[in-house]
Amino acid sequence: MKDDHKIQNISLELSAVIVSVKNFTAPQILTIDSQNSAPRLPAGRFDPEKHNTLEQGLRKWIAEQTPFNPSYVEQLYTFGNKGRTAINGEEVNRVISVGYLALTNFNNNDISTKNINWNNWYELFPWEDWRDGQPKIINQNIIPALNKWINAVDCKLEQQQRLKRAAICFGMENINWDFDRVLERYELLYEIRKIPEIYIDKNINLPSKEELIDGKYMAYDHRRIIATAIGRLRGKIKYRPVIFELMPDSFTLLQLQRTVEAISGYKLHKQNFRRLLESNKLVEETGKISTKTGGRPAALFRFRKDVLMERIAIGVKMSPSSN
Repeated sequence: MKDDHKIQNISLELSAVIVSVKNFTAPQILTIDSQNSAPRLPAGRFDPEKHNTLEQGLRKWIAEQTPFNPSYVEQLYTFGNKGRTAINGEEVNRVISVGYLALTNFNNNDISTKNINWNNWYELFPWEDWRDGQPKIINQNIIPALNKWINAVDCKLEQQQRLKRAAICFGMENINWDFDRVLERYELLYEIRKIPEIYIDKNINLPSKEELIDGKYMAYDHRRIIATAIGRLRGKIKYRPVIFELMPDSFTLLQLQRTVEAISGYKLHKQNFRRLLESNKLVEETGKISTKTGGRPAALFRFRKDVLMERIAIGVKMSPSSN
């Protein structure tokens, strides 16, 4: 009997989702661009002979491929789905990727390398930015696509299951939008064939642009890795002060608030936010004033690092402003 099974090589890759925030308002993802393919994340193979740890290997690849040295690095998840690195529908080598979230301050990272770019993550996931209210793309494009998918089956039970999943992900049926479910939303759009990656993965001709949901796509499953990182970071800032990894040494309270809003995807109530900072003693005044505010001069603050030794769990957990 003929055995059609192909033995594949397995390799371990280390991928970095490097996050920064430009002008305190635009969350950015670092990508490596190519003229012949979609942008990808900085990544490289783990070498057990040269790398003592996975993180050391990751930092080595970041240093080689980018001009940056992120201050904060955290392991995200292991991505090993079959076909994740397929080319023209064929996967010769099985690549298992360990994804990492890395944070750095934008102003300290000028790009001089030609193939390195910062990309606003809301260009990748336009349905995730609620700072000016619900994005139009949801009611205009996503909800109709989800309803079509729900009604595409005759079985009432399966229709109910699909409706429940869509409602949880995209806030249908009077369910509140959960800002942390970034990955679940991306995977649902992938499943209902509304983003390009599924067609590329399966080597199927892309439909017309009108049939797809807007959003810049990435090579391989790198947009999925980024969605995982965004969801992790949105959850993390609620209980750990990692937001300050994205800030300069000194900042105004408005700049800090805008940065939190940029990451979380929603507006905060100004007075409630400042009361939270005061009660948790997260920041302290530097004694200096900023005149570059576009308005009245504002006091400059810095992160009070002693807070890391005083409490186990402290962050900027806030509810969206109703204004």
